[in-house]
Amino acid sequence: MVRRFLTLSPVISRLNLNPGIFLAASPSLRLQRQNLKPKISIISPSSASTFQRTRAYTTRTRVSSSLPRSESWKLDDDGLVVLGIETSCDDTAAAVVRGNGEILSQVISSQAELLAQYGGVAPKQAEEAHSRVIDKVVQDALDRANLTEKDLAAVAVTIGPGLGLCLRVGVQKARRVAGAFNLPIVGVHHMEAHALVARLVEHELSFPFMALLISGGHNIIVLAHELGQYTQLGTTVDDAIGEAFDKTAKWLGLDLRRSGGPAVEELALEGDSKSVMFNVPMKNHKDCNFSYAGLKTQVRLAIEAREIDAKCPVSSATKEDRRNRADIAASFQRVAVLHLEEKCERAIDWALKLEPCIKHMVVSGGVASNQYVRSRLNNIVENKNLKLVCPPPSLCTDNGVMVAWTGLEHFRVGRFDPPPPAIEPDDYVYDLRPRWPLGEEYAQGRSEARSLRTARVHPSLTSIIRAADSLHQQTQTSQ
Repeated sequence: MVRRFLTLSPVISRLNLNPGIFLAASPSLRLQRQNLKPKISIISPSSASTFQRTRAYTTRTRVSSSLPRSESWKLDDDGLVVLGIETSCDDTAAAVVRGNGEILSQVISSQAELLAQYGGVAPKQAEEAHSRVIDKVVQDALDRANLTEKDLAAVAVTIGPGLGLCLRVGVQKARRVAGAFNLPIVGVHHMEAHALVARLVEHELSFPFMALLISGGHNIIVLAHELGQYTQLGTTVDDAIGEAFDKTAKWLGLDLRRSGGPAVEELALEGDSKSVMFNVPMKNHKDCNFSYAGLKTQVRLAIEAREIDAKCPVSSATKEDRRNRADIAASFQRVAVLHLEEKCERAIDWALKLEPCIKHMVVSGGVASNQYVRSRLNNIVENKNLKLVCPPPSLCTDNGVMVAWTGLEHFRVGRFDPPPPAIEPDDYVYDLRPRWPLGEEYAQGRSEARSLRTARVHPSLTSIIRAADSLHQQTQTSQ
């Protein structure tokens, strides 16, 4: 029985969506190494035990009949070891994860100083920062796992969505490693990785489930039917909630080196959340889409009305000035999250009509680290008789663990690219997908207020996988 590995990139990224077919024949794809006993070293606030799990998987994995009997693999999922590389925005991250969910290492190089200097992400400067540290970050991840590239089963890397300049750094590094050691490579969707990392920490989380993915650049609610199959119930029509947090933090003169979200959350604890009556966005839109541009404008006007000087850091503000800033922070946070609550409540109703057996809702992405967000959404989810699943804060923000884990999930079912050449031509065009939807849009969820540009948007991950699966079925039938 010959297994066909249907690739996610780059072949099926073309307009015809035809997947490449790779017949596994190389013994270099190491699915298990008998004497592999790596040390566990996790660079995160949480202990290693937080992330470990033992879970039995039922996969469609089959052994290629083209392999010599002497090279037949033991398809033990727990023996898979994957390197994950993440450079989609402003953090350079790499991690090594074993198939049973054991995090062997996690390394992150932050660009906090650049964020504070430029008041946000500056793409060119972010790219240069990635390029300076990518080699060291990847090597540190391997060293902390007590492994070499020869011990890996595959390399996973974020190929989108994100900043094109930044994505390129990670993809180039991943292809150099995979090419030099003849390893398959898995192109990972950044937002899918945020959703699936919850399956690493919650062993009861199985498909179908809901996911609210909230970060600086993204704000989407999806229904996850199965791996790679998503229905988008709602998204932002302009700005994401993380962008609103960041701008509010900047205008309030907060320290951006820890990012805007945590800074606003901390200051909000000192304020009165009902002192400034901001309007909740899109109250009259009976869909699940989000909008934060108008709320940002309300915040800016409130700051101007109170003559708050952003150039004066909050640490130097007078008592009255600090109270005004805290009141605005608390009021903004309350309304921003109330907007999430209202849309999530409707999205859950929609999702239960499509998949009545849903039991979990995942909340992930950088903003999911906010404890106020978690608390408020947990009330909504519990009222719908669901269970809220949030990864620990260190796995909510961008990290290599989520990329490695998502790569593992797809690798198990044969979705990966063959090893790239050891030396690629200078004019090689890398498969980067800065604007890449995760799922197909739910018809009832389409918004006339949508202001997103549609030009140069890559076909969704779901449509690509469906096309690949369809071609695979046709090939099977014709044999």
